[in-house]
Amino acid sequence: MSVKDPFNALELARQAACEDSHDAKFVGELVSIDAEDERICTYLFESSLPGYHGWRWAVTVAKLDSDSPATICDVVLLPGAESLLAPEWVPYKDRILPGDVGVGDIIPTSADDVRLVPGFAELPSDGELDLQEAFELGLGRARVLSVEGIDAASKRWHSGDRGPATPIAQYAPKPCHSCGFFIPIAGSLRSAFGVCANALSPEDARVVSVDHGCGAHSEALIVAE
Repeated sequence: MSVKDPFNALELARQAACEDSHDAKFVGELVSIDAEDERICTYLFESSLPGYHGWRWAVTVAKLDSDSPATICDVVLLPGAESLLAPEWVPYKDRILPGDVGVGDIIPTSADDVRLVPGFAELPSDGELDLQEAFELGLGRARVLSVEGIDAASKRWHSGDRGPATPIAQYAPKPCHSCGFFIPIAGSLRSAFGVCANALSPEDARVVSVDHGCGAHSEALIVAE
C-alpha cells in the first residue's frame, strides 16, 4: 500500500502498536496516515485483536521541527465504520427474565412501576368493607396491582402453559372450572383463574385458567361395564 509518509515514521508507529498489543499478530495492515499539522501525524493500522473486529490501532507521532526525530505520543484503539460495538446500556429491570431470580437475589421494584398502585387507592371512599374484603383489596399493603398489572398478568397466564391452548388442555376430558380440585382465586381474577389442588395433576399448586384442563379431572370417572 503506497501512502505518503510525511514523518517517515511508519515502522516506528507499527512497532509502537505491536508493543501496545503485546503481540505483532494483533496489528494488521496500514489503513491511513493522517497529518493533522506539520508536527503531528496519526498512523492507523487494522486491528486483529479478538473482540475488536473493525477497530483501528491509532498511533500518534509528533516532531518538534523538520529536523528533529519522530516520537510516539499515544497508542489507542479506535472504532472504525464497521466496528463491533457494545450494545447500548439496558437497565436491569428491562433485562430480568422469568427464572432469573435465585436464592438470595433481590430485585427492587421501581416506585413508578405501572403495574402497581398505592394500596389505599383500591379502597372505597365510604369504607363499607369487612376486614376480609379490606385486606383483599389492599389494606395493610403499601401497593397493590393496578389495572395494567392485572391485565398483564391475566394475559400472560391465559396464553401460557396453564391456559386453554396447551395440548394437555385440549385433550382433557373437561375444563378446570368444573373440576372438584379447582379452587377459585380471590379478587377481580376470580372468574378467570384458580389454583389446582389435585396432587396427581401436573398443575398441582399452580394457577390455572378456568378453561385449562388435564387428565386428572375429578369427574373423569371410569364407568364399569
